[in-house]
Order: sequence, then structure tokens, then C-alpha cells
Amino acid sequence: MKIVTVVIALSCCAVSIADDSFTSTYESLVDDAGNITMPKTFQSDWTFLGTWSIAKEDVETSAAASGHGAAALHNVYTQPGIVEAFRNTGTFPDGAVLIKELLDTETAQMTTGKVSRGNKIEGWFVMVKDTEGRFLDNKLWGDGWGWFLFDASNNLTTKDYKAECLGCHIPAKQNDWIYTEGYPILQKP
Repeated sequence: MKIVTVVIALSCCAVSIADDSFTSTYESLVDDAGNITMPKTFQSDWTFLGTWSIAKEDVETSAAASGHGAAALHNVYTQPGIVEAFRNTGTFPDGAVLIKELLDTETAQMTTGKVSRGNKIEGWFVMVKDTEGRFLDNKLWGDGWGWFLFDASNNLTTKDYKAECLGCHIPAKQNDWIYTEGYPILQKP
């Protein structure tokens, strides 16, 4: 009986700590006006969700004949614990941060065939989950998220998420504006 009580108590503490770590986003990365600071160590300390390859347009008659490679790669990261929280609820918790790192590519012939690889960071698209509607007067917040595009020099370039971000996410509206099908790690094992 004591072991069961201890396990339950520890489980509750773990859930509480996890919840605090997500909502602490609003203390560590987002100021009172809704401005965000880019996390510095996300590439090494955060969970990698997946990569999107943006195909170059084929100018030849078939994809097999073209060999153009990728025009861009988008690597996506989130904080530790978000994957587990998503698997448990099917939603991103308040304070969840998704960072899409935008890479220019270089395509070259290698021993395995024609290969595209990232060669230069072009910027970052950052989304912060906001279930409380904290920043109603800020044009970078709405529809349950904060929406931010930073260039390679870390300058915020987004002025209005409805005009600049939402259009690309319309097909994913039913999935809370996120293309979750691109992240197999979010599926329950």
C-alpha cells in the first residue's frame, strides 16, 4: 500500500513539474506584451519532431527525370516533455513552443545518389501555444498561438499573423493549425 501511495504521489509531482515547465514559457521566453525571445539551445536541448523538405519545381517532364533536389529544409523542435503531453491528450499544452528552423539547401551528387542537405540558416518560425488568450491586442497572437518569424539575424519580421502566417496553416486548422502528420513521434507507440 505504501509503495502504491508513493508511486501515485511521484506521478502527480511529475505531472505538476511538467505542467509548470510548459507555462514557464511565459516567464522565460515571452514578455508582458507578448514579445518572444528565441531560445538559445533548442537545437541541442529540445526534442526534434521532424523535417519537411520543400521540393524545387520540376521543369522536366517527370520527377524521376528532374533531379532538382530540395529547395529548403524545415527542421522542427519542441521542448522536452511536449511529445509525451501530446501523446496523452492529443493536443499541445499551454506554453508549448514549436520552432521550425528554415534552412537553405545545397544539392550534389554523392555515392548514395543526388542528395540535398541544409547549408545555411535562413530563419526560424516560432509558435507558442496560448490557451488563455493572453495577448488579445498583439497582432502576433491569436487562434490559440503566438506566431513569429525571425530572419537569420534573429530579427522579428512578422507584423500580423493573420496576414502573414495563417494562410499557410489553413489546411491544418482541424489539427490546431499544426501539420501533425509530419511528426510521427507524436503518435502513441
